Amino acid sequence: MDNLKVLIACEESQAVCKAFRSLGIEAYSCDIQECSGGHPEWHIIGDAIKEVQSGKYDMMIAHPPCTYMSKAGARWMYPTAGNISQDRYNKSMEAKEFFMALLNAPIKYIAVENPVPLKVVGLPKHTQAIQPYEYGHEYSKKTLLWLKNLPRLVPTDIKTEYKPYLPSNTGGAKRGQKHSRGTAKNAKESSKTFEGVAKAMAIQWSTTYYAENNLIIPNM
Repeated sequence: MDNLKVLIACEESQAVCKAFRSLGIEAYSCDIQECSGGHPEWHIIGDAIKEVQSGKYDMMIAHPPCTYMSKAGARWMYPTAGNISQDRYNKSMEAKEFFMALLNAPIKYIAVENPVPLKVVGLPKHTQAIQPYEYGHEYSKKTLLWLKNLPRLVPTDIKTEYKPYLPSNTGGAKRGQKHSRGTAKNAKESSKTFEGVAKAMAIQWSTTYYAENNLIIPNM
């Protein structure tokens, strides 16, 4: 069996790609945008679904767009009490179709991450919820993982003091409600994978692959 080959779908930052590469593992990021991680030689610009169907990869970690599925967008899904936005719902179903195509890709080892989704979207039950403060970063940003043939991530460096990374209930500020401005300045920052999380994914999941396939584990 050949050495591990990994696709990081829907990643332009190359955070996870570089974590695998630092271990000597052949990994490629893939996105419709050019990469910002500094290694275009490891980046595939194009359709992630086409790439996952190519049969080239042993493992995939995917970060599909969450804009129309995330619980954070509830006020746009329900612009008035009890009434759903049909246009927003239709877009969420398109996003769900893409999400499910990645989750059901013909690759044995799969991890798909996303924030907490709206119930109306109807995503399958996630496997695990993780936080940056469990992996050495003093921030909270709840992220869900859907895993196939991969173990749950084990925290590596738990911080007891942390602050919100994303804004929450900013409209409640005027009403005196609990809220947070967060730290992320834009959508690109909001969707980042923290270095500690990326490192845990690379080390723990590649170790699983090598062990299950009776391969020599690289020096990590």
